[in-house]
Amino acid sequence: MEMRIDEVLTSLEIGTEDVHMIGIWGMGGGGKTTLARAVFDRISIHFDGKAFVENVREVSESSLYGLNKLQQVLSSVLSKENITVSSVHEGTNMMKKMMRGRKVLIVLDNVDDTKQLEVLAGEPNWFKLGSRVIITTRDKQVLLAHRVKFINDVNLLSHAEAISLFSKYAFAREIPNQRYEELSRQVVKYADGLPLTIKVLGSMLYGQNEPQWTDTLERLKKIPLKATMEKLELSYNGLEEDYKELFLDVACLLKGWYKKDAIRSLESCGFFAEAGLRILELKSLITISKYGKLCMHDHIEEMGMNIVRRLNPNEPNKHSRLWIEEEIEEILANDSGTQSTKCITLNASLDLEILMKGLANMKELRLLDLHTTSPRVSEDASNGRIWNFDEIVILPNALRFLRWDGYPFSSLPKTFQANNIVGLEMEDSNIIQLWDDGEEKACLKLRFLKFINTNLRTLDLSVAPNLETLFLEKCYSLEKLHMPAECPKLVNLDLSNSKLRTLHLGITPNLERLSLYKCTDMVELHMPYECPKLVNLDLHKLKLRTLHLGIAPNLETLSLYKCTDMVELCMPSDCLKLVNLDLSNLNLRTLDLSAAPNIETLLLQSCYNLVEVYFQVTPNLKELRVHGCCRLEKLHMPAESPKLRSLELNDSELRALQLGITPNLETLNVNDCPDMVELRMPAECPKLVILNLGNLKLMTLPLGITPNLKRLSLYNCTDMVELHMPYECPKLVNLDLINLKLMTLRLRITSSFEMLSL
Repeated sequence: MEMRIDEVLTSLEIGTEDVHMIGIWGMGGGGKTTLARAVFDRISIHFDGKAFVENVREVSESSLYGLNKLQQVLSSVLSKENITVSSVHEGTNMMKKMMRGRKVLIVLDNVDDTKQLEVLAGEPNWFKLGSRVIITTRDKQVLLAHRVKFINDVNLLSHAEAISLFSKYAFAREIPNQRYEELSRQVVKYADGLPLTIKVLGSMLYGQNEPQWTDTLERLKKIPLKATMEKLELSYNGLEEDYKELFLDVACLLKGWYKKDAIRSLESCGFFAEAGLRILELKSLITISKYGKLCMHDHIEEMGMNIVRRLNPNEPNKHSRLWIEEEIEEILANDSGTQSTKCITLNASLDLEILMKGLANMKELRLLDLHTTSPRVSEDASNGRIWNFDEIVILPNALRFLRWDGYPFSSLPKTFQANNIVGLEMEDSNIIQLWDDGEEKACLKLRFLKFINTNLRTLDLSVAPNLETLFLEKCYSLEKLHMPAECPKLVNLDLSNSKLRTLHLGITPNLERLSLYKCTDMVELHMPYECPKLVNLDLHKLKLRTLHLGIAPNLETLSLYKCTDMVELCMPSDCLKLVNLDLSNLNLRTLDLSAAPNIETLLLQSCYNLVEVYFQVTPNLKELRVHGCCRLEKLHMPAESPKLRSLELNDSELRALQLGITPNLETLNVNDCPDMVELRMPAECPKLVILNLGNLKLMTLPLGITPNLKRLSLYNCTDMVELHMPYECPKLVNLDLINLKLMTLRLRITSSFEMLSL
């Protein structure tokens, strides 16, 4: 690896004052990205701006705005600001201006089209002298067409490198176990230097005994894997039958989905998704990105697609999964669909007559993922006939998972029985109600219902007794939600941004998350007496006057931010797991947090009528922020706050503040408390870095041991006549003593000291 890195560094000519664009070219799975990342990590410190842009091909092809999105991401990373780019042309001009002023290092990973380079790294004169651009691609012609002069060919691994890489995956060490040396040599010989194949085989053989190794190698001899696809298929062949089907769904349909979304679709189709995805991950068939997305190497994806296509290579209407737009359109237009098709994903705008009637023959379709843009119903030009809704909309009754973004109709079709539907999702859609004319068909298998930014007005949950997840986010027209007396399986409920005025939750013993974020019309919320599994409760900007929480032993996060009408909050008797509490902008007069001893973050901002806050024991409190509580007279701090790192207290009527033992306090800001005459600091604040006390009536301030104090501001503490500084403040940089009444100041100036303001 080091030799490959040195070769790239040589071609980059770090230190020369010109612009270098280089390419890293090789076959998929050959280690291009790994090499580019290693070089990036090695040299990025030498540049003013740096960006590693992954999966350029994938992002640029994901939508019409893919290139635009890449420009936006690249610009934001380089500028460290959130930048919005409205068009590719605008983004190109913005990047030219931005990159001319900074020496940057950019890696564009997995490029497959010169258009991507034209808008992301057009010409060397875009960049400031000293900048470097690294491009990885499987297509050498892309580099040649862009006039990239330096192209590094990624060679396959040597025997020694392959043994080392294989050992990491098969034995979790640098060299093979002695007993397995000969078997390891045979495996590496078979892998023929391809890193991805080595990783797959190493993972497969990890923890296996010698007979199993021998069996695996013997099997390889009988199944000649001449091409990369065939080599990778070894892992697929080792899967159990249901995991094979799950893998094919991921390869053909779900790559790039967030893991949590993929799990919903897979579980809807009857898979054990959590276990299955874990198996695929262990077998190096997928990875999970740091953003929680399903990732899969191109060759593995192609391998899965080939498995689906090779059964009937010339008859796509007999494929179990369809994902190629042209093939799908032809099948639908010719009404040649068959029961062989189980899954479809389509991102296109089709005539609805063609789309829906073409689905009629796919009677075993279990998954339908549609993204339609401004769909319309065709009109017969000869007689002006408009197709009837029930004639057009034909959904196969076998459907288990339906995601249709851009759904154009106001309800589901009458002909759709919904007996098998488990997951139903729509976004940016016209649906108003599930069923038309007051009909309420039972959806007994429905577990996941997710509507985002739809026209939904009313919903009766009694038709879905097994519902587990209900997301009705940004359904701004939602005015009525009927909750049955019991929702025994409901786990997640999100009604953010709805127009609901009241919500009566029945018995929900499994509810874990409830979000009513920005339900600004809600004046009444009836919580069940017991919410034994509730973890997260978000009631941001409601119009509630009171809130009575019953038994919620697992509650961790409670947000009542900007519930400005709330005058009464009844906390559960025990909130032992509550760690995050936001009560900003409430109308409370008193607050007793003795029932929440493990609180970590407490936000109290603009609680204008709050007079008293009482803590008992808070061993885990890390952040306390009290801003704009202008009538606050009493803040009872605990005797010890061993984990408190930040305390901010502004605009209150407090006369005294007594801090207990706070060994981890780093920041203390107390400002604009004009009645404060007493502040008792701990004898030791070993980690205190910033102490900002402004506009207080303190007369004296005895500082204890503060070896890490860097900034001390006592601005406008006009009554202060005595300041006792510690004997040593070796890291003190800034000292602000403006408008004090000090007569003397004893200060040992240190090498770190920079500014004194008097």
